[in-house]
Amino acid sequence: MMHRLNKNQILIAGCGDVGSQLGLNLIAQGHQVFGLRRNINQLPVGIQGIAADLSQPDTLQALPQPIDTVFYIVSAGRRDQAVYQQAYSQGLQNLLDALQQQSIKPRQLFFISSTAVYHQQHDEWVDETSATIPDNFSGQIMLEAENIALHSGIAATVVRFSGIYGPGRNYMLGQVNRGVGYPAEPPRYSNRIHRDDCVGVLTHLHNLSHQQALLPLYLASDDNPAPLHEVSDWLAQQLGVEITERSARRTIGSKRCNNTRLKQSGYRFRYPDYHAGYPQLIQAFKR
Repeated sequence: MMHRLNKNQILIAGCGDVGSQLGLNLIAQGHQVFGLRRNINQLPVGIQGIAADLSQPDTLQALPQPIDTVFYIVSAGRRDQAVYQQAYSQGLQNLLDALQQQSIKPRQLFFISSTAVYHQQHDEWVDETSATIPDNFSGQIMLEAENIALHSGIAATVVRFSGIYGPGRNYMLGQVNRGVGYPAEPPRYSNRIHRDDCVGVLTHLHNLSHQQALLPLYLASDDNPAPLHEVSDWLAQQLGVEITERSARRTIGSKRCNNTRLKQSGYRFRYPDYHAGYPQLIQAFKR
């Protein structure tokens, strides 16, 4: 069924950095955007705030009507099993229950997931058809939340982002600037996507959903999975610093993400690899 792309009401639940930038994109297209979060004072001008807590169902009783599209883009805040459960699977279920109780049936639901659902750790390529048998709580809870979305009774699409980098996300830059890099052996492949491409992907899929039925799952990662030591060595060169220590901290597994399905849908990356995405961040970091 074809849907004409016109002004619609859109709800972004968990409207943080990615959600706020997405909201501004959608407002520029003529849509009315509502951002749901605990503190609405940080929302950009133009996004209408809904002060609510997804873990507290009684705060979800004043949702806008009608809603064309729901984006669920939450962040757990810290790596804790109970916090993850509350933010992802329970928070999503609370929102879906609130929508049903208020007789709101969105046309489209997007659940923003993570490549943490993949268990592969021996440099394998993964895509939307790959097995997901995560052995850590973050991947298990994310997979549980994906299933809640896909069985919600709403046309739902899961978007799995790899490691997000971009403005304000300077962990690796800070580490390399201190002279800390990653060891070359064993090589650990990393996957990343720039914040602006996260926004671009979601805007693209939203627009596409008005033209055709979306697939239930898209893997969103840039064109260049790369060993962490190559990335850190390149960053050191760009920053003009020397790597004096090599540490394997914060490395989980080693896999390579295949974005063919997303690109076949028509999306073109603004930053297809870290060579394209980091220079502007490096300039800002040096200031």
